[in-house]
Order: sequence, then C-alpha cells, then structure tokens
Amino acid sequence: MSLTWQDSWEIAQALSDHYPTIDPKSVRFTDLHRWICQLEGFEDDPQRSNEKILEAILLAWLEESA
Repeated sequence: MSLTWQDSWEIAQALSDHYPTIDPKSVRFTDLHRWICQLEGFEDDPQRSNEKILEAILLAWLEESA
C-alpha cells in the first residue's frame, strides 16, 4: 500500500504502530515530517507537505492513540 500526504488516517495508524510509546502531543512538526517520510510505503513528495497537512495527521494520531 502506498501512502501520500492525503492519507492522514492511514499515516496516523502507521505512526501509532511504529511509535507506540511516543505521546503525539510532544512531537515537533520537523520530527513528524521526517517520521512520515521514513514510513514504509510512503511515496509522496516530501516537499508537498505543509503545516495544515501535518496538523491533520497529528490530530488523527492523537485520536488513534486515545
């Protein structure tokens, strides 16, 4: 399965699985961006992200980890 910046829920699930001990509230956007780009199956252009996209992914991750 390939992931793009538009797949916020799928990315959030992958982050939750990959970083189960991390509190999403403590993650900086720079780290979040790097972690997403390193996810297996992530195939989008790293330059296409922005603060709104990262915020949506982070909020989905918070809900996933709740």
